[in-house]
Amino acid sequence: MDPVNAKLASNLHEYGSKGTISIKGDVYSYGILMLEMFTRKKPTDDMFSGGLSLKNWVINLMPQVTEIIDSNLIQQEQQLFDDIKRYTSTILELGLNCCADLPEARTSMTDVVVSLNKIKMAFRHKAI
Repeated sequence: MDPVNAKLASNLHEYGSKGTISIKGDVYSYGILMLEMFTRKKPTDDMFSGGLSLKNWVINLMPQVTEIIDSNLIQQEQQLFDDIKRYTSTILELGLNCCADLPEARTSMTDVVVSLNKIKMAFRHKAI
């Protein structure tokens, strides 16, 4: 197996590891997608090797959320910058909750949608 496919296979341990596919597997994938969107990193990026994964990278750097967030998402205006940091941090935490190692510990998609809508409404209200 070539290095890219080997890395992809190791990052997709969720699928097929127990011979079943479930909604909780989809929740895991959605969490990874959220991490990808807000970090502008892919699980297959070269930086994720030797046991480091996108998920673990985000966990390790969460206290320094500005090191994780895609710089294109950060505004230079201090008022919006602080809000974006706070809301993006909440979204990244939600993404990590979707990626919990145990499927039964993952957030349900219903709760994910409710949380994202709350974040959206809070940001819109704050930005006005």
